[in-house]
Order: sequence, then C-alpha cells, then structure tokens
Amino acid sequence: MNISDKIYALAREAEREMADVYADIDRISLENTARVLDVFKENRVSESYFAPTTGYGLGDVGRDAIDRICAGVFRAEAGFMRHTIASGTHALAIGLFGLLRPGDAMLSATGLPYDTMLEVIGIDDKGRPAASGDGSLADYGVEYRDTAMLSEGGVDIHAVSEAISQAGGKVKVVYIQRSKGYLSRPTLSASQIRGAAIEIRKAAKRMGVSVPYVVVDNCYGEFTETLEPCSIVDGETGADMMIGSLIKNPGGGIADCGGYIAGTARAVELAGYRLCCPGVGLEGGASLGQNRNILRGLFMAPHAVASALKTAHLAAYVFGSLGYGVYPSFRERRYDIIQTIQCGDPDLLVAVCQGIQAASPVDSYVSPIPSAMPGYADQVVMAAGGFVSGSSIELSCDGPLREPYTAYLQGGVTYEAGKLGILSAATALEETKRR
Repeated sequence: MNISDKIYALAREAEREMADVYADIDRISLENTARVLDVFKENRVSESYFAPTTGYGLGDVGRDAIDRICAGVFRAEAGFMRHTIASGTHALAIGLFGLLRPGDAMLSATGLPYDTMLEVIGIDDKGRPAASGDGSLADYGVEYRDTAMLSEGGVDIHAVSEAISQAGGKVKVVYIQRSKGYLSRPTLSASQIRGAAIEIRKAAKRMGVSVPYVVVDNCYGEFTETLEPCSIVDGETGADMMIGSLIKNPGGGIADCGGYIAGTARAVELAGYRLCCPGVGLEGGASLGQNRNILRGLFMAPHAVASALKTAHLAAYVFGSLGYGVYPSFRERRYDIIQTIQCGDPDLLVAVCQGIQAASPVDSYVSPIPSAMPGYADQVVMAAGGFVSGSSIELSCDGPLREPYTAYLQGGVTYEAGKLGILSAATALEETKRR
C-alpha cells in the first residue's frame, strides 16, 4: 500500500484516542439499523418485491413498497426512491420544479447553494439572475433570494422572516442546504433544521402570508443521526421535503443509481407529478430489476454511514496532526460524512486526491488531474475509485482549484478500506511536500 511507518503510527494513536467517539457512532448505527429492520418487517419485504417490471411499470408492488419504506425509515408522511433519478442535483431539481410556479420566489436560508444548483435555479456564483433559456427556474419566472446564516452557523430565522415579509407572500419555498458544499461552515443537524422549519411556518402564519414549503438538500446527512430533517416527532412535522441521492448515504454503496424525496404527502405528490407527469405521478415507472439493490442498499446504509463517519474522524486526526487545517476537528460531533482538509497549495490538493485514488478498489492505477466539469465554475480534481461511478459513500475526495485549495473527503463504505485510503493520501501528501 506504500504507506509510511509514521502514518501507520498516527492511525494507531488516533484509534486509541477516539475509542469513545467510535463507540457512539456504533450506537447510532445500531439504532438506525433497528429502525430500518422494523420498517422492512412492517412492509413484509420478500423476494417478490425484487421482480423487475418493464414498460409503464403499473402495479409494481416492489416499487410501491420501496416508497412506503422510504417514508417509514425517514419518519415522513410520504416518500419515493427511483433509480431513474440521475443525481442529487437531479432530485433537487425535481423537488423544486414540482413546488414552484411562475411568479413564485425561492429563498435560500443557507446562503448560496452548492455549485451544481446554480444553473438549475438560474443564477451566477454571486447569486445574481442569469436566465439562460435552458429551462432554469429563472426562465420560468421564479425569483431567487437568499439570507446569510448566523455567525455560529444556524439558520437566521429573523432574516428569513424579514425576507418572506418583504416578498409580500411570494416566497413559496424556503431552501435549506444541510451540508457545507464547497464552503467552510458548520453542517446543520436534523434538530436545527426541524426547529427552523417549525419557526418559519409560525412566522409566516403570524404575518398572514402564504406558508412556504421548507425544502432540505439532505445530501451526505442521512443516518448520521437517529433523526432526519423531515421526521414527524410528537405529531409535529419537520421539513416539508427532504431530498438526496442513492449513490450517497442511503444507497449504502449498493444502489447502482437513483435518488429519493420524502416529506409531507402533498409535497411528495407534487414532486411525483414532476418526476413523471400530472395524472400518473408515482404510479408509473418500471423498476427494471433495480428494486433489490435499492432495498439492499437501504438495509446496509446505517453501517456504511458509520464506516464513513469513522473514516472522516480518522482523517481529521491524521491530517490535523500533520499540521493541516481540518474541519470538523476529530472530536466534533458530525451531521454529515464530509471532512475538509485545507491543503493551501494546488499540488498538495492533487496529491491528496491521487493518494485516495491509489488506495481505491477500482481504477487504482489512474492519477486524477484537475479538469473542467459540468456544473462547476472552477476546474475540479476528483478521486472516485468506487464500484458505482460518482458514488460518494464509497471513499472519494475532490476539490475545486481555487484558494485555499481545500480537499473535500467523504465516504468509506467499509472502515478498513477508508482507513487505508486516508493513510495512502497522507503518505502521498507528505511525499509531495518534501519534493
């Protein structure tokens, strides 16, 4: 594996220091696995659910069961998972286009959304309108607004309320991005998001304006806690819509593709009409044999996420000990699987990604180099040697070629492989630095 003795020693030290952290992760994984199993049992999952359908897919009992299971696992009124969703960005576009109409406004309560969402919304990297004629929300007459987060990292309810008031009731969607994207800010917990959603609805009612849907980009956050942003707790609903990708956390490293949407019955229904068409919604769409992998991946997800969290904590300890800025620190509570490493130099950023790639099970012989990618303003270097192309629950690492040259690491579908990937990347970084 070409890992130095110094780096191996750091890993042993890290695991001794973080034994209690790892034990807490295992506790959460056990509770989440129990919930998944309970929902599988309630829905009588059987071999018959794995049978593929073709054509219209009408009467696909496995697909329909997966929708019920999606809602049950996330404690929502309704939900669906579909292999036909290409990415998290695609899932988010389905949700937003399902809810928003010409003349409505979308308000992002967590600042500028992730890079790939800018063209979907129809804005530039400063948040200014950039209608393109390509079919963005802006092209359909949907306005975009945003508010900054609080200095300590939460949603600024006062600023959101002011923005809703100033819009005169036009705000139809309040959008919350759980993870940091290519930024350095705290990830929001499920409790923070649920609390914000409840307060936003109360504020809108006090002002006598239309109550907006609260929509959450939940990518990278699923199963890191025992609660989700859309969960109904003591009869109170959190977010109206929660959206993510099956090649991230909830696919468990097994799902070949796909995405999900969960939330209130009406919000999910509208998203279903956008996914297919009005009048058909979630009743159509052939499963083509993907039900087995979606269900198997969902079953594996709590364990896979636990492995990814342990990998992230290890990365924070190792790279922090080597003198690099890391966020979160190795002892901080995590609400997503992303670990940042501030490399400070483009060559060192590339070295980290190449070290991850060298320890990957697929394409380990490939050396990632920076290049242009659809949806990104800067060149991006990306290590992604997984069995599913682009999978972020399998160990991956990427970063835009812009200061401060930060590596964004995520995944580790098994802790053992994740650990070796981190140690390989740390060794590559140290070797590059010495040159």
